[in-house]
Amino acid sequence: MEYRQLGGSGFKVPALTLGTGTFGGGTEFFKEWGASDVAEASRLIDISLENGLTMFDTADIYSDGMAEEILGAAIKGRRDQVLISTKGTFRLGEGPNNVGSSRWHLIRSVENSLKRLGTDYIDLYQLHGFDAMTPVEEVMNTLDDLVRAGKIRYIGASNFSGWQLMKAQAYAEKFNLSRHVANQTYYSLIGRDYEWELMPLGLDQKIGAVVWSPLGWGRLTGKIRRNQPRPETSRLNYTLSNQYGPQVDDEYLYTVVDALDEVAGETGKSVPQVALNWLLQRPTVSTVIIGARNEEQLRQNLGAVGWNLTTEQVAKLDAASDKPKTYPYWHQVGFDERNPFPVK
Repeated sequence: MEYRQLGGSGFKVPALTLGTGTFGGGTEFFKEWGASDVAEASRLIDISLENGLTMFDTADIYSDGMAEEILGAAIKGRRDQVLISTKGTFRLGEGPNNVGSSRWHLIRSVENSLKRLGTDYIDLYQLHGFDAMTPVEEVMNTLDDLVRAGKIRYIGASNFSGWQLMKAQAYAEKFNLSRHVANQTYYSLIGRDYEWELMPLGLDQKIGAVVWSPLGWGRLTGKIRRNQPRPETSRLNYTLSNQYGPQVDDEYLYTVVDALDEVAGETGKSVPQVALNWLLQRPTVSTVIIGARNEEQLRQNLGAVGWNLTTEQVAKLDAASDKPKTYPYWHQVGFDERNPFPVK
């Protein structure tokens, strides 16, 4: 397993991270993802560690805390072998303060995550979303206090826009506080919006991308193709997943899958392995979060590392997945001499 720097920090993370959204299945939404119990989660972690994948990503809202509990039980006795990434900000519980990034909620969220995970520190803690109702100084000072208290090692953000993330970085830099070194972001061959603003920001501010849903919300598994029925087991078959996941035009998806099929044939790899490997060659990407309902899916995704697509194959996938940029990015492309995009 390749290890990479997490943004501008001295912290190294594996190129692949195992996501735990499939642990528990404690709510209707997450039941659509999977429902691994402690025994199955332990087996998935065993396989991960055998292959050098040591980082596991979760969040307090995954199955209302059940995913953190199962992860904590599955790593019991081997905490020193693993890296834990978790998140907080979204609502968990009733009451006006059980949501957001206020000092009250962040401290409570971290303390509760520590208990569920059965640990006294979190390697990477990320704000799950931007809270416009809490002043940036309150958020960043609270995170810095938690770092100084030893409860968090590194901090990151998730689902922020460029200005939101930059505002937080500027405040932290001005007052010498802990800065975001990670941006847990949606990025895939059929979801390349990250490249327009957040990737240049990541390069400038040394913020590493922790990629979620790298297979485009289950669309790049190799099971969805033109003129074929959708597989029986897919999150795309469920109303909640379709409601909250990214929307993708069918014809665009089929064009990308056609290119993936072609490259898969050239490399002898599977469609998801090619899609994951493409991401691993993009600027700023520190780690890609893979999901697995079972052992077979995990082993399949682990095959995305240890090799690289050729320059020609990357260009083929780039061309198939390219889309017109929104303003001001289409305008900035014309000023490439002084304002080059990191990805062509």
